[in-house]
Amino acid sequence: MEMMAVERGAAENTLDAYRRDLEDASSHLAARGTSLKQADTEAIRGYVAALAGEGLAESSRARRLSALRQFYRFLYVEGHRGDDPTGPIEGARKKRPLPKVMSEEDVDRLLDLAAAEATNAALSPAARLRAARLAALVELLYATGLRVSELVALPRSVLRATGQAIIVKGKGGKERMVPIGEAAGDAMRRFAEVARGLKREGDERFLFPAASETGHLTRQAFARDLKALAARAGIPAAKISPHVLRHAFASHLLKHGADLRAVQELLGHSDISTTQIYTHVLDERLIRLVTDHHPLSPASRD
Repeated sequence: MEMMAVERGAAENTLDAYRRDLEDASSHLAARGTSLKQADTEAIRGYVAALAGEGLAESSRARRLSALRQFYRFLYVEGHRGDDPTGPIEGARKKRPLPKVMSEEDVDRLLDLAAAEATNAALSPAARLRAARLAALVELLYATGLRVSELVALPRSVLRATGQAIIVKGKGGKERMVPIGEAAGDAMRRFAEVARGLKREGDERFLFPAASETGHLTRQAFARDLKALAARAGIPAAKISPHVLRHAFASHLLKHGADLRAVQELLGHSDISTTQIYTHVLDERLIRLVTDHHPLSPASRD
């Protein structure tokens, strides 16, 4: 865990997931008279087979095997073992599903309702504060494509940003500059003004403070409020989550001509292969480009 945190900059959520997966494997192996450190290939293969027998999804089995591979690679490199028992094991190939994407019309409905509720003078002070916060969160998420963990933990210092870009600290503590746009910047500042007016600023470190263990709004609280907003806008709650809005940001940019490398930078992906889940959008755009503009296409002949 220390190596993953220090050398690879793994986030706390990633570390928790690795810890849970390794503890689960350890319990299984201990019940069969061996341990994580001593397990051979057959013992690991038996564990993976047991996961399949329990009906665990392919993606979950692939993740647990990946955790074991990382663990045994570490033991080998550090000299605690002379082999890697996961080497001969072929895991289920993890299929990467296409991301759920909201239509631009649904996003507009969501943003319009959030803005209308934030300016509703009939709301109580506490409700007005929550509405202004939600409007700022939704505008910022769609304008920037931030990870939800990055969004809820934005520092209050972003209010001092000049121009229309903010500095965001992402995975592994890496910083990147993200444009926010005029509408998102206005929503962010309006929320801060409402909070000041009600003397409800809370923890001075964060833009979205809350009485939580971290001092800022939790991901779960934002996801709950976002689904409730979607339901009020007539959008099925199952269709939306903070991650879906992040996908919408990327897909809509590509649809309107953005470069894949630029989208990679904005999303904070270290590897272009992660961003390539959006190539279906590029494929559609390229097909349309050829159909509409190639000299031999029916459209051009017309």
